[in-house]
Amino acid sequence: MSVTEIFQQFVTDMQHTSWYEYMAVFAGIASVWYSRAENILVYPVGLINTITYIYLSFKGHLLGEATVNFYYTVMSISGWYMWSRKNKQKEIILHISFSNKKDWLKQIAFFLFFYAGIFIALTYFKSAFFDGVIPWADAFASATAFTGMWLMTKKKVESWYWWIATNIASIPLYFVKHYVFTSVYYLILLVMAVYGLIEWRKKALRQHELLQSN
Repeated sequence: MSVTEIFQQFVTDMQHTSWYEYMAVFAGIASVWYSRAENILVYPVGLINTITYIYLSFKGHLLGEATVNFYYTVMSISGWYMWSRKNKQKEIILHISFSNKKDWLKQIAFFLFFYAGIFIALTYFKSAFFDGVIPWADAFASATAFTGMWLMTKKKVESWYWWIATNIASIPLYFVKHYVFTSVYYLILLVMAVYGLIEWRKKALRQHELLQSN
C-alpha cells in the first residue's frame, strides 16, 4: 500500500467514524492520563471507553477486541476497588511498586496462557465466520492487554511495558480493519504509555527509598 493509498484510507475512514467511537477514544485518552497520574478516576472514565468498545467490536465482528474490552470492564471494577482500599488510618494501602522475579514469571505465564488460548479460539472463529480476524496479531494484542490490565490493578510498574506492546500491535491492526481513528488513538496511547512508564518508575523508586528509610 502506497503513502497516497494510506492517506486516502485515513480520510475515508475518518469520515465514517461514529460519534460514539470519538467518545470512546477521548475517554480512553483521559483514562490513561489519570492512570499515569495514579488517579482513581482512571477506572470510572475507563469504563466509558471499554463499554463503548464492546459495542463497536461486536458491531464490527471483532471478537478478540470485544473479549479484551469485556475483560477491561471487569478488571476496571476490580481495580477501582483495589486502588480505593484504605487502612484504619485512612491511608491508601496499594502503592506503585516494581515486580520481583516471581512476579515476572507469573506475568509471562499469564501472557502465554492467554495468547495460546486466544490464538486457538480466533483461528477457529476465523475459519467459521470471522474473516477479518488476524489470529496471531489479535492474540498478541489481546494477551498483552490482559497482562497490562491485570498488573495495573496491582499498581506494578511493569504494566506499562505490556501496554506499550499492546499499543504497538494495535496501531496497524485497527488500521487494516478500517478503524482508523482508533488506530490514531493507539498511537497517542503509545506516547502516553512511555510517559506513564517514566512517571511510575520515579514513584516506585521514591516509595522504595521511603520504605528503606523507615
